[in-house]
Parts: sequence; C-alpha cells; structure tokens
Amino acid sequence: MIAFIRGELITITAEHVIVDVGGVGYGIFMPATAIGALPEIGSEVKIYTYLSVKEDSMKLFGFLSQESLRLFKMIINVSGIGPKGGLSILSTLHTDELQMAILSGDAKSIAASPGIGKKTAEKLILELRDKLKPEDLIYSDEDNITKVQIAGDDDIKNDAIAALVALGYSGTDSFRAVKNVNMANVATAQDIIKQALKYLA
Repeated sequence: MIAFIRGELITITAEHVIVDVGGVGYGIFMPATAIGALPEIGSEVKIYTYLSVKEDSMKLFGFLSQESLRLFKMIINVSGIGPKGGLSILSTLHTDELQMAILSGDAKSIAASPGIGKKTAEKLILELRDKLKPEDLIYSDEDNITKVQIAGDDDIKNDAIAALVALGYSGTDSFRAVKNVNMANVATAQDIIKQALKYLA
C-alpha cells in the first residue's frame, strides 16, 4: 500500500501529474479540483494516494487531503462506480461541495459529473448519506482545511444555507455561495444571504 507520495512536482496535465521521488517518477491521476490547487512545477508536494490494481493495469490516484482520499474510497465502494467515476465526481465538485450534495440529496449536482447519470447519483446519495455527518463538512480549499463548527458563529452560515435551499436553490449551490461570502462584513444570516445571492445570480 502506498499511503502518500512526497517529492518534486515535475509535470502537470489536465488529468495527472508526475512526481519525482528519489529519481523515480510516479504518475498520479488526480481530480481537476486538486490539480488546480497544486503549486508550481518544481515545488515539493505531498499527495495522498490510492492504488487501483486490475488484471491489466495498476493506477495511482492522488489527493491533496486525507479527507478527499477518504471520500474517494467511500465513492468507489458504491457498486457501479469505479475509480474513474470517483475521479470524475471529485473533478466536478470539491470535497465539501460533494458532501453537501450528498447530505442535501442534490442528485442533479452529482449527475453533472461526466459519466455519472441521475440513477447513479441517487444511488450514491442513498448509500453514503448515513455515513456522513454535518459536522464532518469542511469549508476549505484542498490545501487549507478547516473543520466547520456546527455550534456558535457558524450557526448563521447553516441558517443561511437552509434559507437559500428554501428559496429553491440546490444545497450544493447554496453551500458554495455561502462559502464565498466574506464573513468580515456580515453579522447575521440575512447579511450572508444578501451576499450569497450575488454569487447565485
């Protein structure tokens, strides 16, 4: 088992990267959301990995956080979704957005992933919803993870998300919009909603 790879980032493409570890180049397939968060070529990177072994191939799949890797493993354990499908989903939705989509039953956002139909998205939600908890949700970029505290000041974020969903927006879009709000300029859920609506317009 290869838990992670640490080395010099040599190559970045739309689908994979190559990392030099002691003179050995490891090709690692990564979701687009993670590739977009990588540092420049020549930088040292640490990538958490999953090794997929089939009769005719071995592929490394990589992620910038253990949380993303954990969610990827959960996705590919759903029957009918393999590593390619898992990568497609996490290329379309960031880890936190996918968790919100699952928790809110937002099959439409998940089905927007190439190769993932509505029935597969609904099956994913059905099988994973009970395995996720709201307190596990993260507001983050891949390389800067902060757990959301459900109590305290973040109650107004949750209230704002609930209000936007009530207005007809999807849970995923509502979550994404609230995450983009500059909290330095807000004091109430209503303030958050006003700013979030600008992202949803």
